[in-house]
Amino acid sequence: MKKRALISVSDKTGVADFAKALEELGYEVVSTGGTARALADAGVNVTGISDITGFPECLDGRVKTLHPKVHAGILAIRGNAEHMRQLEELGVTPIDIVAINLYPFKETILKPGVTLEEAIENIDIGGPSMIRGAAKNWQDVAVVIDPADYAVVLEELRQIGEVSRPTKFRLAAKVFEHTAQYDALIADYLRKARGDASLPDALTLTFEKRQEMRYGENPHQPAAFYTEIGAPSNTLAAARQLHGKELSYNNINDANGALDLLKEFGEAVPTAVAVKHANPCGVAIGRTLLEAYQRAYAADPVSIYGGIVALNRVVDGATAAELAKIFLEILIAPGFAPEALEILEKKKNIRLLELPDLAKPNDPKTLDMRKVVGGLLVQKLDTFLLDESALKCVTKRQPTPEELDELHFVWKVVKHTKSNGIALSKSHQTVGIGPGQTNRITALELAIKYGGDKVNGSVMGSDAYFPFSDCVEAAQKAGITAIIQPGGSIRDEDSIKAADAAGIAMVFTGYRHFKH
Repeated sequence: MKKRALISVSDKTGVADFAKALEELGYEVVSTGGTARALADAGVNVTGISDITGFPECLDGRVKTLHPKVHAGILAIRGNAEHMRQLEELGVTPIDIVAINLYPFKETILKPGVTLEEAIENIDIGGPSMIRGAAKNWQDVAVVIDPADYAVVLEELRQIGEVSRPTKFRLAAKVFEHTAQYDALIADYLRKARGDASLPDALTLTFEKRQEMRYGENPHQPAAFYTEIGAPSNTLAAARQLHGKELSYNNINDANGALDLLKEFGEAVPTAVAVKHANPCGVAIGRTLLEAYQRAYAADPVSIYGGIVALNRVVDGATAAELAKIFLEILIAPGFAPEALEILEKKKNIRLLELPDLAKPNDPKTLDMRKVVGGLLVQKLDTFLLDESALKCVTKRQPTPEELDELHFVWKVVKHTKSNGIALSKSHQTVGIGPGQTNRITALELAIKYGGDKVNGSVMGSDAYFPFSDCVEAAQKAGITAIIQPGGSIRDEDSIKAADAAGIAMVFTGYRHFKH
């Protein structure tokens, strides 16, 4: 019996050559719509799908292959005598190769200004049915959804006269990965189109591999970087690498933290953020980008070495010359002047990332996810900073206007410091940061130690409340003049009394910013 191949593709890359080769190998080529016309124009002897089904394509092509003579030909188990008897009785010819790729739903929704109607029209119905059927019957049917697999299929047909079982199994598995992603993308798009901001009962996510990594956090851990389809232009997924080695797992994690913190400052003033191990180690603003970077560097010249710097201005030559004086893993900015690139590209180990929209705030509807063994923690991303109307000075001494402005600055920094986190700043420059401690007083002691003499006259931000008055007492000894913290402890009054006794102004925000 002559073998039959069904070909119906949106992506016509290499399909004419594939069909011609199958024809030369003795296959009857069956096709539909635009694919049939393209193959016929290329000189392939094509059997139209209507000649197989005895039913015309209808509803503007929405119904072509949804027919028993197609699906029975795909799903019949060749080794099942009853199946084959029924095919013969019904006049159905088995289909041995199914080469189909689906309507371009992803490409459609990524187009600017796409309408809901256009998106829905590009949801494939018959295609997924056929490739899933072929994948289910993989022992007997070779299913090809990727033009990159045409060559493998043809080589095996020429060498051994059939597609091998391992190849057919691999191709079948590829189908279900593809249709799962396809349906997840549709579900996600429709959920967003409905404006549904709730956390769904069943969460299906889809990402695409952007980069295979040498390893993860440690050399014995395999790793890869996956990106969201249609990731926003202000995220690391949209960054363009201009120079340097491939980004590592830790690079990406740390750079994401630097970006999130930098976004708190927007584009109003030149700002520099230095991050090490996902924690800020130096943050400052300046009249120029050079001044902002110099001040961020001076905040902690030890920790910044081998760290990541994020800037909210195009890097100029003078700033590049200063940046080039130390080893940095990554420099990320909205752009780089030609003279800056000339300077920085001489350093082979620095990675330069260009992200024009890096200062744009994150979408508050963004999901923040963390994998745990056996599950997934999901929450809305913490894009909130504070509610000005909820700010409450709880001490006898009110902060001066200058102190209040400084408290806003340090609150942005401590929000992105791992909990328990403390940040100290003066003149819009961090002077000490104590991140990720198991108790708050130790975090403060670390920040004071890092800051040294610069701590005197600074203000303090704490990501959560003080359980005891010890932090206020330590602040007094270090010369800290004002504090911003969420409040909410059953011992708040102890801290307030200690602040009053010390003449420290203390402001409660009413909101905490844990970051674990």
